[in-house]
Amino acid sequence: MTQKEKSELTKERLLNEAEALFAQKGYDAVSVREITTVARCNLAAVNYHFGGKRKLYLEVFRARWVPRAERVQKHFREGLAAQGSASPTAVTQALAEAFLVGPLSDEERHRHYQLMTRELGQPTEAFELVAEQVMRPFFKGLAKTLRTAMPEGLGKERLMLNILSIFAMVLYFNFARVAVTRITGCEYDLAFKERLVEHIVEFSLNGLGGSGKEKPE
Repeated sequence: MTQKEKSELTKERLLNEAEALFAQKGYDAVSVREITTVARCNLAAVNYHFGGKRKLYLEVFRARWVPRAERVQKHFREGLAAQGSASPTAVTQALAEAFLVGPLSDEERHRHYQLMTRELGQPTEAFELVAEQVMRPFFKGLAKTLRTAMPEGLGKERLMLNILSIFAMVLYFNFARVAVTRITGCEYDLAFKERLVEHIVEFSLNGLGGSGKEKPE
């Protein structure tokens, strides 16, 4: 193995272990020494590869969080295209399926959620990165897709609030799995996930369109 390959492996280990620790404990509770110990490298490695703890934290979002979000969005776009429609029903179903059934493993989903939960509680530069690169473009695209199918007179603010409300429901059923399982007694197997997708679609239609009736295409 070349020196360059060894260096890249060390960098990847640092990213992987730092992400796990930041997700579990939060930024302030994790030291550089703890990261390098778990990653099995010397203390100077964080400065060498990333320029410090803060930049390592931002790189965790840039190199790990953002690509996962992009995989979920890709799954959404492919699901919507497969339906051959951009109706509220199709958009909501594709969105719910992307998060509940989509490409992330349980470990990836849990880590993704932990990192963002901490950022929502105490926003840093990482939140701005996510907002600019992931959130704003995605929601702007959703609004543009749904606009033509919405009732006349529905304002921009109302449309975005409707989309956020659906997204909140999708996120809740995706990330509050322990609570949902305890309350419903249902395990998160594929059959239950599919029932949840149907529920989210049915429940969302009135909020999107006011009556549940979609405009003809």
